[in-house]
Amino acid sequence: MKTVAIIDYGMGNLHSVSKAVEHVAPDIRVLVTDNADLIRDADRVILPGVGAIRDCMAEIRRLGIDNLVREVSTDRPLLGICVGMQALMSRSEENGWVDCIDLFQSEVRFFGDNLIENGERLKVPHMGWNEVHQTMDHPLWHDIPDGDRFYFVHSYYAEADGNPDIAGRTHYGVDLAAAVARDNIFAVQFHPEKSARAGLQLLKNFTNWTGKC
Repeated sequence: MKTVAIIDYGMGNLHSVSKAVEHVAPDIRVLVTDNADLIRDADRVILPGVGAIRDCMAEIRRLGIDNLVREVSTDRPLLGICVGMQALMSRSEENGWVDCIDLFQSEVRFFGDNLIENGERLKVPHMGWNEVHQTMDHPLWHDIPDGDRFYFVHSYYAEADGNPDIAGRTHYGVDLAAAVARDNIFAVQFHPEKSARAGLQLLKNFTNWTGKC
């Protein structure tokens, strides 16, 4: 039986992600674990995340997950979700600059306390449904129309402009990377497990993806 390992470092939305994957792929075994051997043995790996990146990175480093993620991403599909995506970037300005795993050379920025568009102040965190415009042809976008809507909850974002790995973009006061991809890695700022049909389709596509598109 194929397996998907969801990395448990104490900071992720583990239950909802695991239930969503089980729903779209009932023939796949889903493991929620921090066991390095089980993660290494899995066919696919998910790095979730919620909360503050400083706390997330502290636990990721304490458990050796940063090196483990670098290792498994070389030979199998890896999906980062929300703060799990941000953790794959080079660094984040949350709580002062925090070094991240650095698999993507992009910085994570704060929306700011005065995010203005069309003369109106936007609420931070960005919370709600936004259109995602696909910027590359990728297997994880299969059967998802360009411009479909996904659910976001975040105060920080990966930059879109000049990002060579951007796979999808959205706009909330600024253009931001909704998804990035390279080789075996696909990562999203939104929550696919909370994004109804489009999000479930993306998770289904991940369970069928063999990597390195």
